[in-house]
Amino acid sequence: MMRLNGIDDRLERHQYPATSDEIIAAHGNATVELADGSERLGDVLARFGEQTFDRPDEVFDTVRAGVCHRAIGRRFYSDRDPTTDAQPVSF
Repeated sequence: MMRLNGIDDRLERHQYPATSDEIIAAHGNATVELADGSERLGDVLARFGEQTFDRPDEVFDTVRAGVCHRAIGRRFYSDRDPTTDAQPVSF
């Protein structure tokens, strides 16, 4: 789970095209709330190096892809049954 805490409104109003440096300068201290903590928008965008964004949704996609592991909740969790030696059964 990730909450943008109004960052999405700010990014929607930002002038595009814009570089990641421009967005970081204007909004980098904004906080993205994660499932287990928070992270600065500038830190998330900095992971991807210099980019140019033509639209706000490109920034949102980058943020979703770049948040740290605290955004996913339970790490290494799987709702799949563990592997067994049993033969598969067809129903």
